Amino acid sequence: MTGKLFLEDAEAREATARVVAHTEGGVLLDRTIFYGRSGGQPGDTGLLRWAGGEARVAEALKHEGDGVLHPIEGQAPPLGAEVSLLLDWERRHRHMRMHTALHLLCSLVPGIHATGNQIGADKSRLDFDLPEPPPKEWWGERLAGLVAADHPVTTGAITEAELDANPGLVRTLSVQPPRGAGRIRLVRIGAGDPPVDLQPCGGTHVRSTGEIGRVTVTKLESKGRQNRRIHIVLEDA
Repeated sequence: MTGKLFLEDAEAREATARVVAHTEGGVLLDRTIFYGRSGGQPGDTGLLRWAGGEARVAEALKHEGDGVLHPIEGQAPPLGAEVSLLLDWERRHRHMRMHTALHLLCSLVPGIHATGNQIGADKSRLDFDLPEPPPKEWWGERLAGLVAADHPVTTGAITEAELDANPGLVRTLSVQPPRGAGRIRLVRIGAGDPPVDLQPCGGTHVRSTGEIGRVTVTKLESKGRQNRRIHIVLEDA
């Protein structure tokens, strides 16, 4: 198990950790600021530095046992070494902006499940089980309004039993919240009651919707009898 510092502070760009294992695919650390690819969000990239060495981290990956694997380009740091972690912040921040924007898209169609998603630094997509969606202009106008409102984005937690009692909190059919730890992380957008959006999520997000910046809905397409795909891009791509 890897301590996931990004769950408590998605803004952390540097940290220190210790190498606890080598695997065929990379190294495992006792804690990390690198998000491991999962749930449609890419893994982070960056650098590891230690006494006498430095190596680039290719895309971090989700690992068995709730760990995060750090694939290394070049020589790996020694087992037990203390390492400095340096995140490719601009890339991560774009993923945070995109991920939060996808949550806002979900909020526009309450009760409708997302069937898939893919987050990118420049463009992203979200699939809905929605046979007759509104036109892309409808999505774009409402998404822009939520971004401009600068709603706060915060995290909390509920028990697995509380989630079972309120299954409507889960908005995605393709990704289910991890279980087994007893507590499930919730991401909340908006300070009101009810909030703009509230759902289980283990990804990284910005601190408020205004931080997303200008985002455009570029296309709405059919991907089956009921599945509809919405494409968005960041305007400063």
